[in-house]
Amino acid sequence: MDYKPVLEILDRIINDRSVPRNIREAVERAKNALNSKEDEEIKINTAVVTLDEISNDPNMPLYTRTQIWNAVSLLEQIRAKAKEKKKK
Repeated sequence: MDYKPVLEILDRIINDRSVPRNIREAVERAKNALNSKEDEEIKINTAVVTLDEISNDPNMPLYTRTQIWNAVSLLEQIRAKAKEKKKK
């Protein structure tokens, strides 16, 4: 699967020093999950759950929350495509 657009969003968040450290660390965990050697569905689910957990952090800047929602949306699209391929 092509995670490049998602990884670019995650890298922007990780490298943004105005984002609290705990959020950057969670985003790093999501990125590491996508780069792991697990099954595609497991990788995507792990990343989505990790990002979803931090998206409600009250210390998160609004623009970062929007970036995280965009990344989750892209991951859900990738997951849907992967499921369609499995059915065929």
